[in-house]
Amino acid sequence: MSASSKFPPDSSARGPRLLDRIDLPQDLRRLPEAELPRLACELRESLVDTVARTGGHLAAGLGTVELTIALHYVFHTPEDRLVWDVGHQTYPHKMLTGRRERMQTLRQKDGLSGFPRREESEYDSFGVGHASTSVSAALGMAVAAARGGSGRQVVAIIGDGALGGGMAFEALNHAGALDANLLVILNDNDMSISPNVGALSNYLTRILSGKAFTRVREGGKTVLSTMPPMLEFAKRWEEHMKGMFVPSTLFEELGFNYFGPIDGHDLPTLISTLRNLRQIGGPRFLHVVTRKGKGFEPAEGDPCVYHGVGPFDPATGKMEKKASAPSAAPTYTQVFGEWLCDMAAVDPKIVAITPAMREGSGLVDFSQRYPERYFDVGIAEQHAVTFAAGLACDGLKPVVAIYSTFLQRAYDQVVHDVCLQNLPVVFAIDRAGIVGPDGATHAGCFDVSFLRCLPHITLMAPADIGECRRMLTTATHIGGPVAVRYPRGSGVASGGNEKALLPLPVGKAEVRLRGQGLAILAFGTMLGPAEAVGRELGATVVNMRFIKPLDTGLIAELARTHGALVTVEESAIAGGAGSAVQEFLTAQGLPPLALQLGLPDRFPEHGERAELLAECGLDSAGLRQRLGALMPRRVASAAETP
Repeated sequence: MSASSKFPPDSSARGPRLLDRIDLPQDLRRLPEAELPRLACELRESLVDTVARTGGHLAAGLGTVELTIALHYVFHTPEDRLVWDVGHQTYPHKMLTGRRERMQTLRQKDGLSGFPRREESEYDSFGVGHASTSVSAALGMAVAAARGGSGRQVVAIIGDGALGGGMAFEALNHAGALDANLLVILNDNDMSISPNVGALSNYLTRILSGKAFTRVREGGKTVLSTMPPMLEFAKRWEEHMKGMFVPSTLFEELGFNYFGPIDGHDLPTLISTLRNLRQIGGPRFLHVVTRKGKGFEPAEGDPCVYHGVGPFDPATGKMEKKASAPSAAPTYTQVFGEWLCDMAAVDPKIVAITPAMREGSGLVDFSQRYPERYFDVGIAEQHAVTFAAGLACDGLKPVVAIYSTFLQRAYDQVVHDVCLQNLPVVFAIDRAGIVGPDGATHAGCFDVSFLRCLPHITLMAPADIGECRRMLTTATHIGGPVAVRYPRGSGVASGGNEKALLPLPVGKAEVRLRGQGLAILAFGTMLGPAEAVGRELGATVVNMRFIKPLDTGLIAELARTHGALVTVEESAIAGGAGSAVQEFLTAQGLPPLALQLGLPDRFPEHGERAELLAECGLDSAGLRQRLGALMPRRVASAAETP
């Protein structure tokens, strides 16, 4: 069965595609409303074909095709603002806002971002990538519009998962208190309230959002305002009648007029409801129910698998497997998941916490084997960290599995609730360093800089997968806050007993090559290229292992016996591991570093991880060029060697 046969049969049987005539939303708004379902089908087909070639986020965008069309059809974008939450669902938005011809460059170096970016398009009113930010940003825009008297409409589109983030509720509470002219759309794709979706619910929402009902409601409130008991009775009657049909109470209490739920794939209902809501002022909340993966059978059947995908066959949904050697090492994420299960088997105090990243952090097996010791707290990173602190207070050994980019969201909790109290919480920091196609919003460049300055914390970076296990084991023995940072993707096999649960001596580095003249201090993933180049140059190469505490005794020895010291790390140079070494050398009156290599002072773009590292000079070729300048004769002789 072809991909197109999974869509309505008339999707391509009416001559030239409507989608080919849509370059910008004003072109969309010229279409008759009756043509929009056909456009939705074409947009869905095009989305599947695009992501099949480039990889990316699929299921979320398939679920928001009709909603995206309706929003651009009713609202006067880009003057009216659409603020998307997270951004996984915005590929249809990109295709309708002048970027359809560039979709084949999606998530590739110098191509389109996988997320909305202000510098990419005027239709991307706010850059996103992390969850629960849309309502706050949209509220700011609504207040700015009111102060400027522009009459601009502002819409925040947030998913049911992101709505669980505390920041979203803070913004909703503020918006209701301000009585802001803001429309919040809940894109509910969990289907938990599907019985409420249907003709009756759609009809009620059209009535509740219509001008007649609004005028009666507001007019009645004006008349009854002179009779407070009657006004209170009228409010209670309205809430009671709406509460019979829709779950509005929470949002009404926050100060929003609630409408819905409605079918997010019913274009006529969406458009008529949005038109009505566009005429209503104040805080409005529209509840839309959609289906992830809508229109593509494999994604509908398993939206989790098709949330983020590599290239696949659009006819079958079968994903391409990257060619790899039979002995290829597992990913660091897999190594962490296996270690956690092994550690839990011997230590009943081990518990695991994730902020809605079970699959991404390698916790599926643990969650099934130890369900009573597994806690998915949802998109709530701050809560995850303080919850872990509470567990640690009473004798458990919490392991917080979290991406580097998401740990940023809980920094105050790391400082105040964990480190200040010196609690034994282990942070397993995945996606540290360059992440690749997800780009700047997901890059883990800054964890070393913001963690190493904290008292009590121990910070480690493994050079291979065996060392990763040993560092994680070490973390459970230290008795205070510990972070182990490791990258995305496959690791290097160490050749030792990689299944053992053996701790490392804390604060001790490992000399991998003994040379002279130049000493290269490599942190984590940079050991491999550093060793390759160090061998050519006859340099000393050290696997530093610990960023905090540093092996200061070894550093002092190398500074006295070598003409030049160089640090190299896959993290930000500013405040990074190299800075820690430099601070120690300065304090001891020792010669400073000759070079401090790492990620430059900019947000990394999207692209393949290897090409981004090469661009930063953090591959073997880049290190050879930079370090060769310190030992030019050795580099020349190495280059002449066949």
